[in-house]
Amino acid sequence: MNTLTATHRHAGPSYTSMIVAGMLNRRSFIQVTAAMASIHSLHASTQEEKIPGCITDVGGLRVGHFTDTRRPTGCTVVLFDHGAVAGVDVRGSAPGTRETDLLNPINTVEQVNAILLTGGSAFGLDAATGVMQYLEAHGQGVQTGVAVVPIVPAAVIYDLPVGDPKVRPDAKAGHTACENATGANIPEGNIGAGAGATVGKIFGMRYAMKGGLGTASIRVGNSDLVVGAIVAVNAMGDVIDHKTGQILAGARTPDGQGFRDTMAQLIAGATVHARPGENSTIGIVATNAKLTKTQATKMAQMAHDGLARSINPVHSMWDGDTIFAASTGAADTTADLTTIGALAAEVMARAVNRAVLTATSIPNYPAHRDMPKS
Repeated sequence: MNTLTATHRHAGPSYTSMIVAGMLNRRSFIQVTAAMASIHSLHASTQEEKIPGCITDVGGLRVGHFTDTRRPTGCTVVLFDHGAVAGVDVRGSAPGTRETDLLNPINTVEQVNAILLTGGSAFGLDAATGVMQYLEAHGQGVQTGVAVVPIVPAAVIYDLPVGDPKVRPDAKAGHTACENATGANIPEGNIGAGAGATVGKIFGMRYAMKGGLGTASIRVGNSDLVVGAIVAVNAMGDVIDHKTGQILAGARTPDGQGFRDTMAQLIAGATVHARPGENSTIGIVATNAKLTKTQATKMAQMAHDGLARSINPVHSMWDGDTIFAASTGAADTTADLTTIGALAAEVMARAVNRAVLTATSIPNYPAHRDMPKS
């Protein structure tokens, strides 16, 4: 037995004993969650996690997290220091979003100043106010006759069942995320918008697992073109390895020791117990290629293929799946849109996988690393 496997199995009994102990009060919940999160992401042993890359590799942008200490929830902001051309594509039927209409190519505003991913369901959209306040203080936004108005599209995940539902990101949380923003590599897993994310909920929350936040990037050959992604995975469906098709996290069997295989169960006639609006995978793909709003919208559309390769089922009536695309335009190399879109799909699939591979358990929701290894 190697060290990683031994560590995984050591974590299992500790997690199970906490579940047997029953419901935890808020103080115990916070203590247990913090202890589990301290087992950092090096334990994930698949090859996908070893692939380097972060959305900050695109350049011209910074990423900041706010993670609430009272319960697992938070927000993640991508700041564009010189603005970015952006588009969006919403494929889920139960979205929670802000400022998506202005990204339509026929509308006037050409650039955004930031994009926010947040927990807290629709309540969490309040965090965008804090992002706007931060940007206004730094003079970033659309210059109107009397004020600077920052442009901050946003999308939410529903993480209210994890801990106290009255605790959700607010304006202060959004402002703090901006203050924490960095152009360096960022942490993944139980952080920011992914702190309270769960997956595999189609048969009910009792069978669900921990989701999270992931990021990845791809450089095009020896050129200066880079495509990156960041995503909060809170999917109703199973998360699968986009290369092998193996289930990484998803609906568990009644004994909690294996995967149900959601698609196999649906084919066999299993009943769905998901509810509208309580699931979503929300993300951002970014590139330094020069794109128009129309091209950025197409990039966002193609990036959804990455969700389809790594989540099954996806884009359902119960999901609010939303992907933003952004172009900083700093690269000197001329980009082919089909190539950029194809890479956006690939890097999004990688980021989705990383979200569950780097996640750690919280009470009632085991992570990928806790499942028995075959």
